[in-house]
Amino acid sequence: MAVFSKSYVPRFSVQVHQNPYLPGDGCEVNAVLTVTATGGGTIGGEYLRSSGARHTHTGGGPDAAVALMVDCSGSMAYPPAKLANARTATAAAIDALRDGVRFTVIAGTHRATEVYPGGSRLATADAASRVRAKEALAGLTAGGGTAIGTWLRRADQLLATADVSIRHGILLTDGRNEHEPPEALQAALDACAGRFTCDARGVGTDWEVAEVTQIAAALLGTADIVADPTGLAADFVRMMESTMGKEVSGVALRLWTPVGSEVLSVRQVAPTVQELTHRRADAGPRNGDYPTGSWGDESRDYHLRLRVRAAGVGQEMLAARVSLLLPQPEPDAPRPLAQGLVRAVWTDDLSRSSVMDPQVAHYLGQTELAQAIQQGLEARKSGDIDGATSRLGRAVQLAVRSGNEETAKLLSKVVDVVDAASGTVRLKAKVTEADEMTLETRSIKTVRVKK
Repeated sequence: MAVFSKSYVPRFSVQVHQNPYLPGDGCEVNAVLTVTATGGGTIGGEYLRSSGARHTHTGGGPDAAVALMVDCSGSMAYPPAKLANARTATAAAIDALRDGVRFTVIAGTHRATEVYPGGSRLATADAASRVRAKEALAGLTAGGGTAIGTWLRRADQLLATADVSIRHGILLTDGRNEHEPPEALQAALDACAGRFTCDARGVGTDWEVAEVTQIAAALLGTADIVADPTGLAADFVRMMESTMGKEVSGVALRLWTPVGSEVLSVRQVAPTVQELTHRRADAGPRNGDYPTGSWGDESRDYHLRLRVRAAGVGQEMLAARVSLLLPQPEPDAPRPLAQGLVRAVWTDDLSRSSVMDPQVAHYLGQTELAQAIQQGLEARKSGDIDGATSRLGRAVQLAVRSGNEETAKLLSKVVDVVDAASGTVRLKAKVTEADEMTLETRSIKTVRVKK
């Protein structure tokens, strides 16, 4: 009997926000794409067999496999409650698994040790396997070093044994990646990119923000801080519930551009800022694919910058064709999910060409906000008081202007705000490490244009 891999496919749409009008010598086109996925497996979508036949989904959810990577290095023993909370959080995540989902638990030190089920295989979630997995967690002890690239490679090997639609990792660390060189972690991320997605969390304040965000960015997941270990369980459950809501993976954003045009940048700008420009994979003449990861019922925004050949006043051209594509088993071509068009129109009417689209303007501000926070914190660490005050003041101004209340609140723990509208601030004399790391880790979170 043939075995088919199922993939539940939401309904995708692409909405293009732009001012298409350019001055007579204009050559840069900006657009924001709102990509929305609805329906899917959760409310009666369809799944595709590898043969291409469609079948109605009647319950459950897409096939999925999850690897839980728990830091068990020596530092997890201090304070002892840290490892205890990590065990509790991992148990809570296991309870949140949907029946039938494949899973494994890996203890991460300078090695990657299979805690459950062992034997280079995955377990299948049900009442009995959940009990056995939680019993295995009780045996976790802290000791050894930290080699995160090793954890990721072992997770990849295990996840690859499952013929499933969704492969995902959850990684928890409390320290720096000190027992392998930086290039080893980067090589592991390069090897794992596109094979599974991964959410990364730092617990406490002794880990490196740049490493955790590097993992999440490369594997198209989320990054965050859990400063107080007692908050781990709730965070792990949220991550697992999000993973269980994913319905399709491997969706690519394909850009076709005409001869003489160039893609300057592609970045996700909501719900977080993620640079995708360097992730382009050529897909035939004038086509490039950018990875978007796994999707459930959700909406994301992407900012495109294009350079086109200037044309005469009154001329119009298609600056880019945007397509959402779902990979199919060889030799089938990718399945189109949705499409949008980006236009360029040349005019001598300044009232048209000088107006920036509100969505584009908003996300330019949100991207600048993230950069201002990161630059300001870096200046503060290096002792550049004037530079830190200037950049963090600009961040306060942008956060308040755009209605990003959560980021404004985080900034207020690092600076005293004198006048938000003008960006006038004073650096606080005392800032907790947790507050500084929280601001840095969450600086890439954005808000959408208020209606």
